[in-house]
Amino acid sequence: MIILAIETSCDETAMAIVEDGKKVIANYVYTQISIHTLYGGVVPEIASREHIKKITYVLDATLKEAKMKIDDVDYIAVTAKPGLLGSLMVGINCAKTLALVYNKPLIMVDHIYGHIYANYLEDDFIFPLLALVVSGGHTELVLMKDHYEFEILGETMDDAVGESYDKVARVVGVGYPGGPIIDKMASIGKPTYKLPRPDPGDYNFSFSGLKSAVINLYHNETMKGNEINKEDLAASFQEAVIDCLVNKTMKAVSEYKVKQVIVAGGVAANKGLRQRLGEEVTKQNIKFTIPSFKYCTDNAAMIASAAYNQIKHENNSAK
Repeated sequence: MIILAIETSCDETAMAIVEDGKKVIANYVYTQISIHTLYGGVVPEIASREHIKKITYVLDATLKEAKMKIDDVDYIAVTAKPGLLGSLMVGINCAKTLALVYNKPLIMVDHIYGHIYANYLEDDFIFPLLALVVSGGHTELVLMKDHYEFEILGETMDDAVGESYDKVARVVGVGYPGGPIIDKMASIGKPTYKLPRPDPGDYNFSFSGLKSAVINLYHNETMKGNEINKEDLAASFQEAVIDCLVNKTMKAVSEYKVKQVIVAGGVAANKGLRQRLGEEVTKQNIKFTIPSFKYCTDNAAMIASAAYNQIKHENNSAK
């Protein structure tokens, strides 16, 4: 089964061609980071305009990389939600047009499921498994008892992890995107500043209070004329974030007796999280899977992998 997938949920115009949910034949991503860096974050209207400008070029590049034609693919898949509405519509309209012109079945894919199945590109799933989804817009703990069976155990009550990183980076004045910058600074600094570990209960997350604590600390010390060690502040913030994520995840691991833990989303590229959670999970003799860096951020290969498993699930359900 060969799938051409399209991903335009935020600020990456991405397409991929994947066979049987695993074999990546082509994977092309045009990123807008350099554009949105000028504004300190993603500007939705600019993002959608860039998608319109680049989407045909990305399609041509993907087909060229794969040495294929659209006639060679079996399905067209596209990210349908969640995401920036204008950006999503560019990808959806492109997918609908291709499906209509070339008479291909169209598969609408949830972006979060795509991030989860980014792990499937490189490894198999062992059920039941627990997925920690951490990105710029989402923080969720998801239990899977089989392919395409998702039970959300907990989610963020306010700011997502990646969003908090960006806001802290903006206040501290170290640039955008905040995630990789703060992660790098944290590896240099030491967690010397005392920060809270918000816990709204159950398996839900809350990072608004932690973000505000960092901002207030920075402003108060600056007003007093005290020098802030930005690397130490980054290390303190990251340690607090990772404590919250790891503690919740390991609690769910114990309660639901899972056989595998996977991490998904852009924040899965965070080296501190990868190391700490990996250590805690492997201590329990549980399989730990995390995508390669190229599959952590938004890409279309993950959408193709999710689409493949969605099709199989729907076919099995119809029997």
